Amino acid sequence: MRYEHADIPSIADEYVLGLLDRRETAEIEEAMAEDLELRAAVAASRDRLLPLDMALEPVAVDQALWQRIETALPDRHQTAVSEARRSSNDNRVAIWRNTAVGALAATILLAAGLAFSLMRTVEPVVIAVLVSEAGEVQAIVEDFGNENAAVRLLTDFDVPNDKTIQVWTLPSREMGPVSLGLLEGVHSARLTGPELPAPNVNQLYELTLEQAGGSPTGRPTGPILAKGFARLPR
Repeated sequence: MRYEHADIPSIADEYVLGLLDRRETAEIEEAMAEDLELRAAVAASRDRLLPLDMALEPVAVDQALWQRIETALPDRHQTAVSEARRSSNDNRVAIWRNTAVGALAATILLAAGLAFSLMRTVEPVVIAVLVSEAGEVQAIVEDFGNENAAVRLLTDFDVPNDKTIQVWTLPSREMGPVSLGLLEGVHSARLTGPELPAPNVNQLYELTLEQAGGSPTGRPTGPILAKGFARLPR
């Protein structure tokens, strides 16, 4: 792999997520000693993905789960997963932070081509990790404190053709829920919504399943797919 001919932010994400094989990892680590752009991209990736990592409790890994992960990931990443699996068997890796979520996150991020690369130099004011009723991480919302927000889906929602995912926040109980926008299909997206007060820690964000075109009332009407509360970026 010659990273200088690749998308550096994408390579940085793969490095941080542990999806590179040993040779590729060594190449990136050697290059970071002299490449300031690559080093900065890796630092930005770690900062961006840290809230997801910190929000999850470690769980034990069984072999059937490793097999499902290897099957879900593209062929080019299966070597890295196999090596991690062997390390787990040798007790060099004791836990995996919610492996299913991590695998889905990696697959979706890579498949989508990391659509958020244009926003890497802008720090979000708050980040919200959205979970389902079962406590499984479904999405991440980055609120930039203006009309811009970014939504990264970490699971493949089942959205019928006559439905759409709508993104909401609750700036205050007096203001009520406000729509940040609609997702086009089941894809991560950058949204441009209304200008709102600066977001607060513990501000609610949620995804609902609404009719095509969005809620007809301007308020959430459909089932809640995921919700979570804002936290300060680490």
